[in-house]
Amino acid sequence: MSFAATYSVSDSEGLKAQLAQSRLGDSILLRAGIYSGQFEIHHGITLTGEKGAVIDAQGLGSAITIFVSDVTISNLEIQNWGGDLYERNSGILIQDLVHRTKIESNRLTGRGFGVCAENSANITVSDNIISGDPERHKLDRGDGIYLKRVESPVIEGNKIFHVRDGVYIEAGKHSLIFDNQFSEQQYGIHYMYSKRDEAYGNEAVDVDGGYALMSSEEINLYHNRVSRAKEFGVLLNMTHNSVVSSNRVSDAHNPQGKVELGNEGKGIFVYGALDNEIKNNLFATSDIGIYMAMGGEGNLVYGNQFVNNRTQVKYVGEQLLEWSRDSRGNYWSGYMGWDSNRDGIADNPYRPNDGLDKLFWLYPEARFLMNSPVVALLRWVQSQFEFGEPNGIVDSFPLISADME
Repeated sequence: MSFAATYSVSDSEGLKAQLAQSRLGDSILLRAGIYSGQFEIHHGITLTGEKGAVIDAQGLGSAITIFVSDVTISNLEIQNWGGDLYERNSGILIQDLVHRTKIESNRLTGRGFGVCAENSANITVSDNIISGDPERHKLDRGDGIYLKRVESPVIEGNKIFHVRDGVYIEAGKHSLIFDNQFSEQQYGIHYMYSKRDEAYGNEAVDVDGGYALMSSEEINLYHNRVSRAKEFGVLLNMTHNSVVSSNRVSDAHNPQGKVELGNEGKGIFVYGALDNEIKNNLFATSDIGIYMAMGGEGNLVYGNQFVNNRTQVKYVGEQLLEWSRDSRGNYWSGYMGWDSNRDGIADNPYRPNDGLDKLFWLYPEARFLMNSPVVALLRWVQSQFEFGEPNGIVDSFPLISADME
């Protein structure tokens, strides 16, 4: 027999009183109006609102703090909570060991974190609009969704902007992040020390970076989009055994980028990352298509399209790397190869960068010579004779068509 009940409230004191006396399974409906202050949930209830129901934290602390499992919060406008990140000021703060929380169809606007949780599991955050304070520096804002040591969260269908990171995952496992929209922030999704995560169908626009995978393992990042990133579309930093596939990155450009500093906009940046697969992605119209450095050699790179990037490849290393798999390489715009047997694979290998490219990286003031007849002659001579041990990138099976799967 169930004794769950539904209650409605219309003012702040009524809400606090009802939260204190409700029991597991009850529902509280907020009538349209402004509910000022900070509110605590100590019972497994559903808290929802009519259109126009607003919780205003008046610039202090967290608007709603959840202390128990099995809570649902939906259809509320939550605003004006505090901005102290050390105290985890949040629109919705989920305390330790709280599980099965659902945050659905809310609008959150404030200076600290939108939704914050640590040491929990099975949290669902879906169809919310979360916005931070655009007047604050990016790194002083809270994240839209901050999850630390949270297992099996689901982040779906949210629109997140003017925050630090859209979704920040630290030391978690089995997160599922899909169909979210990110803009005007540092990174769309930021993984740190995370394992066995999945992200697809997300879109990041006008961000510093799209998807940052740092010191993580077994991340499956696929069918995501990034446009107009300043630093990178995808970052693999000390990340292992992950798959980056079928993503679309365009227009990664840093207006203040300098070749000598290596801070140009990158379609994908691979830094000290090993044993990953980078396949079937589009990296287009960026300062650099792919930048690989500091021990990032041990990765599979094939089936990608590198289209009209100012520099297709920048590889800082001394090894000779083969970027193809099972007789299938990558598509390189501007490569005029022959395909005599019409199998979609060029007859000759392609070297997207060579020793002269490295010379220009070291001495960027000489870049004005890149298209000169002298450099063209040197490239031809270099192609005829190997000087020293071969190194750099070679694609032995470059694709002729950009749409080849």
